[in-house]
Amino acid sequence: MIDVVLRLSARDLVHADLASCGWAGSDHHLAGVARQLDRARAGEVDYLAVCPGTNIPVAKGGVDYQVKEGVGTLWQLAVHPALQSCGIGTFLVEAAELRIRSRGLRQAELAVEESNLRARALYQRLGYVAYDRRPDSWDEQAPDGSLRRHETMCTLLRKELS
Repeated sequence: MIDVVLRLSARDLVHADLASCGWAGSDHHLAGVARQLDRARAGEVDYLAVCPGTNIPVAKGGVDYQVKEGVGTLWQLAVHPALQSCGIGTFLVEAAELRIRSRGLRQAELAVEESNLRARALYQRLGYVAYDRRPDSWDEQAPDGSLRRHETMCTLLRKELS
């Protein structure tokens, strides 16, 4: 067995990164991320990229400060599928929490699909506690290019930040 150590950094995701983020979702999804980057310029959200030394994103995710007063809401968290279960998701969440704290806020929240047990286990291991459930939906791009409505049930989790 060979251990590989990646030195990671978190920085703002920028429009130029989107061309190398096809692993994160469809063209429709990445167009939505591009719109969120416009919100980042306005200070409404932070949108992070986690990168190794190559400076090419291997994880991405946002923190929305407009969802609930005094709370940073994490959303659109994704790690390159080939690099999942390597600690990169933990690094991403911790970087997002640092951004939240740097704005003087002490609470983080997120929603996770109830079918995504692996992600929920990660968030709970990082100290997030379930407090409610809610239905959610969004448009997804199908392989044929058409848009289909995805409907799901999500568990809402929150964490008090020290």
